[in-house]
Amino acid sequence: MADNNRSIVPVIETKYDNMTQSEKIIADFFMKNKEDGDFTIKELSNKIFVSEASISRFAKKCGFDGYREFLYRYKESLRDGREDVALSTKTVMDTYQDLLNRTCCLMDEAQIARIVQYMDGCRRVIACGIGSSGLAVSEMESRFMRIGVDIDSLQDADRMKMQAIFMDTDSLVFGFSISGQTEPVLYLLQEAHNRGAKTVFITTHDRSYYREFSDEVVLTAYSKYLETGSTVSPHFPLLQRIDVIYTEYVNRARKRKMALHGDTQRALYTGAGHTGADGSKQPGR
Repeated sequence: MADNNRSIVPVIETKYDNMTQSEKIIADFFMKNKEDGDFTIKELSNKIFVSEASISRFAKKCGFDGYREFLYRYKESLRDGREDVALSTKTVMDTYQDLLNRTCCLMDEAQIARIVQYMDGCRRVIACGIGSSGLAVSEMESRFMRIGVDIDSLQDADRMKMQAIFMDTDSLVFGFSISGQTEPVLYLLQEAHNRGAKTVFITTHDRSYYREFSDEVVLTAYSKYLETGSTVSPHFPLLQRIDVIYTEYVNRARKRKMALHGDTQRALYTGAGHTGADGSKQPGR
């Protein structure tokens, strides 16, 4: 292995997608662990409930001759860096900046304008995603609901399948998937499209068959770190796209939509108190 002074966590990350389930359990342990300890093959096997053979295969898959060499390098990286705070901070910020730069390169302003037109023309909006993508759809629901959009977020596979039958020509469905392979999300998009709904798929991968059931395929910047979530929040690039769509949507009718936003903000304080005629806060009733 090259450069013995560097953390081997990035090495594990690059091999992660090709690991077996048992190997991923081992990888997750080493990527999350920050403290030195007794990591002998027997102790680790008992600690995380995987076989010693799986641990040996994991070490070799990471490019080492065996687990003993892997463990030596791992402990060295803990002692040498403890993931040096300054370096870690720079790594995170550089990753975010890189994603922002690449997102700008992928931006299609005409496409964003079309999506906003879909939103203006529909009666109901559905945003769906699972896992980290689910966090993004929850944020989308919260933001658009406050400016008067009839929107629901779906993060459960069964609910996605059930909601699919209610989609029609007055519906708009946003599907979010970093991997582009989240089966329930793809199913809802396909069914909604078949029933006449407008569909928008937001993902980091561009595959031609997406366009068979998506009116718009919105691409976000991809990083090898996103799917394991080890360096940046996996849903970060999805939130970028939501921000752009939200800003364009509000700008279309800013005065009316921001008034609605103000009304919803004030509604949050209902019951905690009310504003008197002179503008002062009055006790709740």
